[in-house]
Amino acid sequence: MDDSAPPGPVQENQAQVVASDHTRGLFAGLRTVSLLTLLSRVLGMVRDIGMATLFGNGPIMDSFSVAFKLPNLTRRLLGEGALSTAFLPTYIRELEQNGREASWKLVTAVLFWLMVFSVLLVGSAEVILVLLSWRGNPESEAQLLYWLTGLLLPYLILVCLAAQINATLHALNHFSVPALLPTILNLSWMAGIWLVAPFLPDAPAKITAICIAILLGGVVQLVLPFWKLCQMGYRPHMDWGVGLGQVQSIAQSMAPIVVGLSITQLNTLIDSCLAWGLARPEGIYATGAIPAVWQIFESGTASALYFGQRMYQFPLGVFGVALGTVLYPQLSRHAERNDHHLLRRDLLLGLQLVIGVGLPASLGLVLMAQPLSSLLFQYGDFDQFDALQTAEMIRFYGIGVFAFMAVLILNRGFYAIGDTRTPVRIGVLVVICNLLLNLALIWWLKGRGLALATSMAAMIQTGLCLWLIREKVGQIDYAKLFNTSWRASLATAVMSTIILIELQILPTVDLFRYRLLRVLVPVITAVVIYLQLAKILGLHEIMTLLRSGRKASVESTDGEK
Repeated sequence: MDDSAPPGPVQENQAQVVASDHTRGLFAGLRTVSLLTLLSRVLGMVRDIGMATLFGNGPIMDSFSVAFKLPNLTRRLLGEGALSTAFLPTYIRELEQNGREASWKLVTAVLFWLMVFSVLLVGSAEVILVLLSWRGNPESEAQLLYWLTGLLLPYLILVCLAAQINATLHALNHFSVPALLPTILNLSWMAGIWLVAPFLPDAPAKITAICIAILLGGVVQLVLPFWKLCQMGYRPHMDWGVGLGQVQSIAQSMAPIVVGLSITQLNTLIDSCLAWGLARPEGIYATGAIPAVWQIFESGTASALYFGQRMYQFPLGVFGVALGTVLYPQLSRHAERNDHHLLRRDLLLGLQLVIGVGLPASLGLVLMAQPLSSLLFQYGDFDQFDALQTAEMIRFYGIGVFAFMAVLILNRGFYAIGDTRTPVRIGVLVVICNLLLNLALIWWLKGRGLALATSMAAMIQTGLCLWLIREKVGQIDYAKLFNTSWRASLATAVMSTIILIELQILPTVDLFRYRLLRVLVPVITAVVIYLQLAKILGLHEIMTLLRSGRKASVESTDGEK
């Protein structure tokens, strides 16, 4: 029989069934991760309300936001970022070629050397912090930053090991326990806010107790996935040298992946550091009446950036990160089996979903920034000025939500095929663009310029990735992508018009029930209207995502013919 002959009806039907099962499995995993991530993000917002109520926008919250960002950034790069990204294709290859027992040896070796490296890294950082603390002014705001950073750095060890175990569970198509872990952290954090902090005498003691609660949450985040991995058959192998060659190969491939994956996190870290370093001192830290020329930001800008980042990370985490988590093992398997057709198909599906969800999420945050900030944060020491300051950050970060999501998917497309250099080249250019945009915009927009620069940099990164990925995976069906884009844009435009009308009609009284009303009515209306328009306009990807079972996956397959 000629292999080049076109497939018959039976073969086509079998291919459709396989594609249907494949899409159904992908969407089932995505729904699981998204729902658990949604729970975590809701609890995270409640947690942030507690932080805002306790500390407001000011020196305490500024120092905490920078101190927590440092270990959190390293965790994203070493744990669930570069190391997991480099590890997953190697683990899948080892599992498929040599079996489960050989793959366990690789897991053990990676965990051991990650623990050694992270302990050495944290130990060195703690020594540096002690030296800085000795040389600094005991009454300065920097002393609080050193103290909080030193408290939170051990969290890096716990969460990096947990993230590596999660990557193994993802490769084994288990997503629920890893997706549950952020909820564990939020519950521990909230216990510190409401069960411990109220009984302590001053703000430094309260923030110290909250940092300790975060560390305890990190312990649970490590124990739970390790227990699940042992349930699936894992047993540590005490011969740490087994798999050392593969560990070295993974480590060598990490450096470019660190750069590629760190761009958004690095840009937001730069935002926070600039906002903290160029801010005017306030309260007990204010020493002069006239601010220096370089003190161009109001005190609290770093805190406002932190809360703004938390808000744009809500849709990014619930959908963008969840989609990348579920999609990356699939892309890696396709690349390992040289199935470029399925790789392009899943990559296109990911981008279509990003457009269908990211566009309304972006414009929704822009329009709802002030009502959201007022409802979520304006309590206690977090006054109306703080709420307006935070709303501006939410608005300008919100502009780039769809781009942040797209970068997550496109980078994983590069890494799945073993291309780590292209994201590096793009990333270096984007960091430079972000710095230049920061320097250009902060004199005009102040703190808002930092957020806008990061969003614009993400859009530049998305465009470059879309342009260059064609050379690596083949021609993606951009006609389908454009078709999804204009449909989603039309639905988003109608949705946004309704939101604007409702915000004009709803009362602006500064009472909780009216704040709640100004958020719930537009949000619920926007979701209902957008979904109805998605159905009318034929946004099959969005509708399929909301359904379950064989019918949904078959409809998705039919929609791609």
